[in-house]
Amino acid sequence: MIATLHGKISLLEEGSLVVEVGGVGLLVNVPSPLSDELAPGQTVFLHTYLIVRQDALALYGFDSFESREFFILLLGVSGVGPRLAVTILSTLTPDSIRRAVITEQAEVFSRVPGVGKKTSQKILFNLQDKITKEEGFEPLATMSEADSEVLSALVALGYSVVEAQAALQSIPRDAPQDVEQRLRLALRYFS
Repeated sequence: MIATLHGKISLLEEGSLVVEVGGVGLLVNVPSPLSDELAPGQTVFLHTYLIVRQDALALYGFDSFESREFFILLLGVSGVGPRLAVTILSTLTPDSIRRAVITEQAEVFSRVPGVGKKTSQKILFNLQDKITKEEGFEPLATMSEADSEVLSALVALGYSVVEAQAALQSIPRDAPQDVEQRLRLALRYFS
């Protein structure tokens, strides 16, 4: 098993990169936020996971050990393959996945492209016994109906779930519960 890689990026494509290690170029599939941060010629250290299939070897790389562990957990869910697991980690951070599981909010997963309602329920069900509340991690209070509508509106406008959640957290606590007003306040976060 290849657990980590340290080398220079020779080629960068959307969702993958080639890392030169000891004269050998290894193709590594990565979540899109990570590939957006990197550039050819840059030295990179990745936590990796190798998937061996009858017809191929596929290497997946992550910027943190925690992201790799969440990838492995997602692979254990029926109906979630490596590509979908990477898409989930491209859209959601490990903390937002943990928060969604602890607060039992399956709708967070259904906002990921390619994840339907059934799959999001499967993810939640399968991860509940594997993800526990960590020390120092406090889940957010259950989202109000107004905030849920604001989150859906922001995602519909093209923002990622992570960006939309960050915008929601920027809304002052004493703000009115009116959906339109809360949406205006959330949009200020992006300006």
